[in-house]
Amino acid sequence: MSRVATRMGAMLSAVVLILASWAVTTRREAAALDPFTGYLMAHFTGETAAGEQIYLAYSTNGLNWTDLNYGGPVLYSTIGTRGVRDPALVRSPAGDRYWIIATDLRIASGTSWSNAANAGSKSLVVWESTDLVNWSAPWLINVAGGISGAGNAWAPEAIYNPATGDYVVYWATNSAMNGVTKHRIWYVRTSNFRTFTTPQLYIDRGSGQGIIDTQIIEVANSVGGYRYYRASADGHITIEGSNSILGSWTTIGNLSHMGISNGTGGGNVVEGPMWAQFNGRNEWNLWLDQYATGRGYMPITSSNLGSTQNFRTRTDYGMGTNRKRHGSILNLTAAEQSRVLAKWNLNAPINRLQSYNVQDRYVRHANLDVRIDPNVSPAADAQFRLVPGLANSSGHVSFQSVNYPGYYLRHYGFDFVLAPNDGTTTFAADATFRRVAGLADSTWASFQSYNYPDRYIRHYNYLLKLEPITTAQGRGDATYRVTS
Repeated sequence: MSRVATRMGAMLSAVVLILASWAVTTRREAAALDPFTGYLMAHFTGETAAGEQIYLAYSTNGLNWTDLNYGGPVLYSTIGTRGVRDPALVRSPAGDRYWIIATDLRIASGTSWSNAANAGSKSLVVWESTDLVNWSAPWLINVAGGISGAGNAWAPEAIYNPATGDYVVYWATNSAMNGVTKHRIWYVRTSNFRTFTTPQLYIDRGSGQGIIDTQIIEVANSVGGYRYYRASADGHITIEGSNSILGSWTTIGNLSHMGISNGTGGGNVVEGPMWAQFNGRNEWNLWLDQYATGRGYMPITSSNLGSTQNFRTRTDYGMGTNRKRHGSILNLTAAEQSRVLAKWNLNAPINRLQSYNVQDRYVRHANLDVRIDPNVSPAADAQFRLVPGLANSSGHVSFQSVNYPGYYLRHYGFDFVLAPNDGTTTFAADATFRRVAGLADSTWASFQSYNYPDRYIRHYNYLLKLEPITTAQGRGDATYRVTS
């Protein structure tokens, strides 16, 4: 009887464990399958000091976008070239893990396009998250290191492949093959975005035609005849269909009949095709980056991807303040949306800092120097958002420029400059201040340095400095009114 009871107990325990495992898996899958309520776009903005980092934008309808985080970057690359472009957002099938992968490239540092293409980074930058708002430190994956003569690794994308139970990461590398040097699309497989298979050739257009940007979308119910659709910038914007990510692809057509190309045949020259399905309906946007004219993304829409003749242009969209370059869009569940907006959609008011003892003057930036001036023009040079401190969000603030999102007031050699956040701890500390009662008038405010707490922001000969305050003159110089 004791052996029977023991066996029965063991069987019961096994059943309980199986049911518990099933319940956890079911909950995770259910979370991933919750109805979508919004949209999140990851992108970069261009070749500026802060432009080649990770930016986010949010939309309720998939057409009109609001910049998150006050228009500033949300993630900074502090590895490789210290810049990122072409970010791709990836969600696990269970909805319990997310990745961002991006090109390791910073043209703003002075790198030429030729050098970047022929002797650039062969790695991609990766971040990981379990909730879409708290992200790991970035790491590099050297995906192109195994390609003979590889010059770079650009424009990465990733998609889960149910046929193999892992992710296909694909990107463009410039290298010589059969006597022709050009960009081709390569791929690796990975389950964790840290280890990966040997790179394999994925797309080669033949002759001398290169290809850099390509993105795949999975379509439920095979609307249009295929499960997967691929848009590629290969001289045209070519649309292909397939029922297998790593299988054969059928060319459906291109967008030349709409006056849209990637450089062949003129018209509206675009790159960076980016797919997004409208929530709750069989309709898709293909976003195209109008890089040749500097206008950023525009959408074209289709309810049947089986023919390029089904696409139509539209004008009922808005891209927010930031220019949006090559990125990706993730449809958000209500839970994901709530987390994202709670983290990055803080509506910090726009403020000015009025001098206490020279009250017709306000703190402003001019050619990235910081001073106090009267009659500031343009007015936005004297406008800042007092956001949670970069180094300490409790009781501390940082001053983000309104007309230069991603730029902050920081001290450097105890002088003040307006500078782009480089993601380092040194920058964060230099740009963080504790707001205290005004040293000259407690109804006003003074700002104490986070990393030099014996020093305060003051003006001296109208220039902003970080100095110890020991005199009545200094107390007046270090006192400001925060005004709207």
